[in-house]
Amino acid sequence: MTAVPLSTYRLQINGAFGFDDAAEVVEYLHDLGVSHAYLSPILQAAPGSMHGYDVVDHSRLSEPAGGRPAFDRLTDKLADHRMGAIADVVPNHVAVPTPARLNTALWSVLRDGPGSPYAEWFDVDWGSGNQPLLMAVLGNRIGKVLADGELSVDSSGDEPVLRYYEHEYPLRPGTEHLPIAELVTEQWYRLAHWRVADEELNYRRFFDVDTLAAVRVETQEVFEATHELLFALLHEGKLHGFRIDHPDGLADPRGYLRRLAERTGGAWVVVEKILEGDEQLPRDWPCAGTTGYDALLRVGGLFVDPAGAAPLAAYHSDLTGQPADFAPVVEEAKREIVKHGQYAEVHRLVELLARICQDDVRLRDHTRRAFHEVVVELLVNFDRYRAYVVPGEQAPAEAVAELEHVAELARRNLDEEQQETLDLVRDLLLGREAGTASRIDERARHELIVRFQQTCGPVMAKGVEDTAFYRWFRLSSLNEVGGDPEHFGVSPEEFHAYAARLNEHWPRTMTTLSTHDTKRSEDVRARLSVLSEQPAAWVEAVRSWRVRSEDYRDSLLDGSTEYLVWQTLLGTWDDGPLAEDRLQAYLQKAIREGKQHTSWTSPDSEYEEAVAAFATAVLGDSELLQSVRRFADAQAPYVRAATLGQKLVQLTMPGVPDVYQGSELVDLSLVDPDNRRPVDYQERIQRLARLDAGGSPQDLADEKLLVTSRALRLRRQNPGAFAGSYTPLPTSNGHAVAFARGNQVITLATRLPVALHRLGGWGNSAVVLPSGDWQDVLTGRSVGSGAARIDELLAELPVALLARS
Repeated sequence: MTAVPLSTYRLQINGAFGFDDAAEVVEYLHDLGVSHAYLSPILQAAPGSMHGYDVVDHSRLSEPAGGRPAFDRLTDKLADHRMGAIADVVPNHVAVPTPARLNTALWSVLRDGPGSPYAEWFDVDWGSGNQPLLMAVLGNRIGKVLADGELSVDSSGDEPVLRYYEHEYPLRPGTEHLPIAELVTEQWYRLAHWRVADEELNYRRFFDVDTLAAVRVETQEVFEATHELLFALLHEGKLHGFRIDHPDGLADPRGYLRRLAERTGGAWVVVEKILEGDEQLPRDWPCAGTTGYDALLRVGGLFVDPAGAAPLAAYHSDLTGQPADFAPVVEEAKREIVKHGQYAEVHRLVELLARICQDDVRLRDHTRRAFHEVVVELLVNFDRYRAYVVPGEQAPAEAVAELEHVAELARRNLDEEQQETLDLVRDLLLGREAGTASRIDERARHELIVRFQQTCGPVMAKGVEDTAFYRWFRLSSLNEVGGDPEHFGVSPEEFHAYAARLNEHWPRTMTTLSTHDTKRSEDVRARLSVLSEQPAAWVEAVRSWRVRSEDYRDSLLDGSTEYLVWQTLLGTWDDGPLAEDRLQAYLQKAIREGKQHTSWTSPDSEYEEAVAAFATAVLGDSELLQSVRRFADAQAPYVRAATLGQKLVQLTMPGVPDVYQGSELVDLSLVDPDNRRPVDYQERIQRLARLDAGGSPQDLADEKLLVTSRALRLRRQNPGAFAGSYTPLPTSNGHAVAFARGNQVITLATRLPVALHRLGGWGNSAVVLPSGDWQDVLTGRSVGSGAARIDELLAELPVALLARS
């Protein structure tokens, strides 16, 4: 087993699929060619958690998953097959569970406030007068809750607690005998109506999730306590690397990674870092790279035709009334998030600025209102998850350029009298000299730098990925984590340049096509991406379906939601429509995330019922579904090329490829929780055994399994080739993408197959193969060197994987 994974396979560990269940599929994963099992968070999480990102106890392995004994059985079995394990690590936050006592550190802080030994664990703004920690859990305002007698003291256990239905909270010593109205005001926490949180929450959280409280992992004590078990498992040889969740939420991502590298001896670590546009991962981060969303964008883009952008945009605007450009949709969504979901965070930044300027006579004439408007404009115009400015250090050139650029964008929306305030805030965020820079306000200045960066990420994630992506559907396959709906297609030249950069600077980074966070699985995106090549046919089909379904449309149903229904219906078509329960669950989540007609916090039952009724009627119309079937069947050869092409490219390009659980077969999953459904491993075991026995692929699922297993096995058999050079291979046809790895392995894939079909196929198109004898490991066919006809290489499959004989 190598120290660096050759490939990984993501497994969702929880109570329904525990460590022993994972052990049962180890032999299959080995046969597939996987070198490391990549496990979702394995520490003790909140009750009922299906994902594990809500840890309550860092000292225990997940008991619902089987605890330490079952984990040891899993790792022993992996070791028997010379395989390793990678664990997902959540350093940014912990759960605020129900009951709260499950989180020992939080319980202590709730009971003892700033005097708790765990007080420094949490990023709480206690205020100058030790303001209580806000717990926004009440269904009504506190006055009504008290009047209705919904709060009570329970002294039956080891210590008295305050109860509110299933919630319980500790009592500050000496207060348990007070009348209930007085008692609640004497605690180190403030029980409040749940709607109060967005405006008055005084602890940092994960995005806008009140039940995930951020921890100050920059503190050495917190770092050690939250990682002690993970480090022990690494040093015992039970774990072999880490995937780091949301590093941009940390006070100092680089500092965290440096401590991690020191404590692990430089173990393989990848970070869930979303790179926007031409942003590059900071070169001074001691890690192997990202979790692969940047690769997902480039690989998927190879199979999107830029020529489809304009006609699809025209129809999208005509049907939905949405702007032709995505940028105004993003701006509107981010403004809503800043105004509502991130109001408390913005308020805290404004108060920091006011404190800094109050302490410095030269800066006092800047108002809170000006600070608020400046901060809002900076956050709205910030087009990435954060800049990397470390207090006390000179800001790196990239951060300076980004903040200067954002400030100029913000300047356009500010009055003349606010321009000086903007310049001041920009300079403070960059750590520049401003005012007298007295020692009194140095801590506040440092906090401002960090807190602003920690706020940029939630505004991006909630504004773009979780709002704008659910409002604008020109081609929904592009609305993906780390993606850009306006980045319509990637040329072979752009892809080769990107892959070469990875091979030079981040050769051990992770690559992926599907994760637990993707909005649509890789195969749903492949089905939708072929529409970019035939916008006229797609528009004609949708128009005919709209005519057929006219009587099903309630007047409430807007064009964007309806267009999402048609794209989802086609994207998930698998010899028939998606099961109604899955479609309905997805549509409800999508429209609530879009927040235009309904939302999670203010659901509109009338609109949701109109959407649900439309979906039900469509799924019940056999004639309409026959039309969808005819259109989908016509796409089959093109979908086949895109499905297999993007998979092979991802598995053989520079980096460590990850296979998301179940996606070695065709997997038509939608956003979480749909993509966490149980995987039928018995079917996969049987299919792989049949292929290994010499059986021919029976369908696209078999073909995808063939491509996945042969590529992963080849990586395991010939690791030197995939750790070697990346060389684009010349082709005489732009519908082929080809590259060599280490002069030992060649990948050839068909791209934009619809346009290729219109041109009459490959004709005499050729690809130039390096000298030597080659064999296609997918078909067993032998090939010579030099100019080889593409149509002969791709006679059986739309892809080829050649290895030196």
